[in-house]
Amino acid sequence: MTTTLIRPSRRLVPPGPPGRPLIGNLRDMREDAARGFVRARETYGDIVHYHIASRPIFLICHPNDIKYVLVENARNYTKGRGLEKAKPLLGNGLLTSEGEFWLRQRRLAQPAFHREHIASLAEVMTSVTDGMLRRWEGYARTSRTLDVADEMMKLTLTIVTRALFNTALTRDDIETVSSAFPPLLRWATERVTAIFDFTESWPTLENRRREQHTAALDRIVYRIIEERRRSSVEQQDLLGLLMSARDADTGATMTDRQLRDEIMTIFIAGHETTALLLAWTWALLSWHPDVRARVEAEVDDVLGGRTPTAADVPRLTYLGMVVNEALRLYPPAWAILRSPIEVDEIRGYRIPARSTIILSPYVTHRHPAFWHNPEGFDPERFTPERVRERHRYAFFPFGGGPRLCIGNNFAIMEATLILAMTCQRYRLDLVPGHPVEPELGFTMRVKNGLPV
Repeated sequence: MTTTLIRPSRRLVPPGPPGRPLIGNLRDMREDAARGFVRARETYGDIVHYHIASRPIFLICHPNDIKYVLVENARNYTKGRGLEKAKPLLGNGLLTSEGEFWLRQRRLAQPAFHREHIASLAEVMTSVTDGMLRRWEGYARTSRTLDVADEMMKLTLTIVTRALFNTALTRDDIETVSSAFPPLLRWATERVTAIFDFTESWPTLENRRREQHTAALDRIVYRIIEERRRSSVEQQDLLGLLMSARDADTGATMTDRQLRDEIMTIFIAGHETTALLLAWTWALLSWHPDVRARVEAEVDDVLGGRTPTAADVPRLTYLGMVVNEALRLYPPAWAILRSPIEVDEIRGYRIPARSTIILSPYVTHRHPAFWHNPEGFDPERFTPERVRERHRYAFFPFGGGPRLCIGNNFAIMEATLILAMTCQRYRLDLVPGHPVEPELGFTMRVKNGLPV
């Protein structure tokens, strides 16, 4: 038998805000957490220690350390407790699975997200967007307000089901998904910071509602699977790729439950985050009419009034910079969670196995060592020259390393096409005096919507 002595770190615990008896930093983690994390970095430095009860939590802020966790030592990190709490909703899909099973599923899904295949979906995206914009004509004629945040949610949900599953949701389906996801995500977020886990199985009103919402979503997803299984036409969309895939050892195809988990994951990851990117971009453009005017001029110059295509996306350079600056200030995936399998060391501090690591794009995207006037809205930060000069992981809205978001190119193309088409026909101004602030959960939603 051999014994390996691991040299202990000189500094065992990083600095951090003091906690309360029993609950520790629970209040810090639940109340205005994003801004609180920014203040904590300013006060304590690039690694901050929190705890909830006896569970240690570390906020990691410097791009070097983010790269270390996501890329250089990625094998030592799992998604951990955070995504584990989303499994009642997402199951064992791409977002939550680990190890060999995750790698197999990722390889199966990858062809549906190749750039060439995504480019072929542009027509679906513009067709669905055109339908929404035509419906808005009634609002424009009568000067009625609409909630553009809600509109973006329904639009991206329709696009993702058409583009990746080649199916059309009914209006009732869309309402069901739109009403079910927010409370389910809030529940999952609260479970991440919960002191006790056993209450999840109690017959409380909250738990019954969670089960009802999940069951309503399941009915939609299993109906999509059943309709495809009855179809004799083989399709090369994401659902078709998953259904035709066979296990290399057994030759078995995916069960309905496995398909359900992947579809549910794409439902949320494929529409929620893009919708939030769009909502925050509309807010920023309303607040900065000079930037909006420049976007409109570029759209007119590049498109000349025609419907955009995938080939136009890289030509809309300033709009692309606006999208990136919106992702910098309001990243939908504002906190990325990891957990070390074995004890690690970061910046000389000991990181225990099974502890929780928080990598927050919201915080790092405001790091003054990498961003001048970090709270300001300046799309020029994303000129090619300035991007080359900056640390790769000073900006990571889609994560990084092996678990880089599989749909990042899909999301950017979709958002660019939607923004360009809308700017051709409408100018969206927020209702004066309406408060706009983030609502934090697994994603960064817009609290109280965006009436325009």
